[in-house]
Amino acid sequence: MQNQLIITIGREYGSGGRELGELLAKRLGIAYYDKEILARAAQESGICEEVMEAHDEKGALRSLLGASASLGGAMSGVGYGMQMPMNQRIFQAQFDAITQLAAEGPCVFVGRCADYVLRGRPNVTHVFVYASEEHKTERIMRVMGVDADKARELIKKTDKQRKSYYNFYADGNWGMRSNYDLMLRTDGHSLEELVELVAAYAHIKMETAQQG
Repeated sequence: MQNQLIITIGREYGSGGRELGELLAKRLGIAYYDKEILARAAQESGICEEVMEAHDEKGALRSLLGASASLGGAMSGVGYGMQMPMNQRIFQAQFDAITQLAAEGPCVFVGRCADYVLRGRPNVTHVFVYASEEHKTERIMRVMGVDADKARELIKKTDKQRKSYYNFYADGNWGMRSNYDLMLRTDGHSLEELVELVAAYAHIKMETAQQG
């Protein structure tokens, strides 16, 4: 696994991070995992995929606020037993799914704390994608077909959910630059241009890890 090229992408809503991940995986000819993580987690844990979706990073914040144990408890090797709160059972299942998928071959992960799950591995490049509020608003208006007010509402709500999910489970703050190799602002750049940048950086980091 240490010789496989892996890239994780965290992103602000409306920044184009998901599409960047898809284009990057296609450019490199490697697997792409987003919702597919939920399917694998459901398969391996026996928790139905609909429940996984409800507790996903875009799910209701109350599932996080109602939890009583820490992340350390969720990953202490107790499996998916009923003694764990459901949201932590689900995160544990996703944690294991990301680890398994990373072991199967080169890939791109989008969201779901993949950077935290795979932290410290020299072959993994961690990217965070962001943009100005104006850029994100314009993108959401175009993609979702909503007006500016609705776009701003979706951005605020979704980023709040992602930040709360990440900060609850991961050891560090969502979007903190020290967690990532690259911080990419998509304003003024095509996603195709940024794909080439990320691909070049990831290959350099991979070669350096192999030489070290």
